[in-house]
Amino acid sequence: MVISLDPKLTKKIENICATRGVRLTAQRKRVFELICSSKKAFSAYELLEELQKSEPQAKPPTVYRALDFLMEQGFIHRVESSNSFILCCSCNAHKHFFHLLICDKCHNVIELEDEQLVDSLERNAEKHEFQVTNHVIESHGICKTCASRGKS
Repeated sequence: MVISLDPKLTKKIENICATRGVRLTAQRKRVFELICSSKKAFSAYELLEELQKSEPQAKPPTVYRALDFLMEQGFIHRVESSNSFILCCSCNAHKHFFHLLICDKCHNVIELEDEQLVDSLERNAEKHEFQVTNHVIESHGICKTCASRGKS
């Protein structure tokens, strides 16, 4: 797999880690780069398979620890419906709720930030005196590219 990662993105997460006093190990960085290499969400085992190409000794706990770290830092999101992982569009520039559009054909994932949607959800929760601690909003369908291929 050829990785075309924006060096500014790598530098950004390196700086965030340095500011927070947490270690971005080579393996954590490599897992991050793999996730960044595609719009498709990766499962832990797909990431392990890719990681083993450069680090044959890598085992599942290696990937799971890296994923836990990257999620804790807000650099990636978990796609709940497929138990896979994608890059966070803001790389934790700010804590946010998100909405994922997932193509069921090509498996690309688009992350959206929609404050109006979140505000609406929070207003509805308040009406019912419910405190929301996490939003998981995923919509499955067919992306424009896959839909246009089907018309050909």
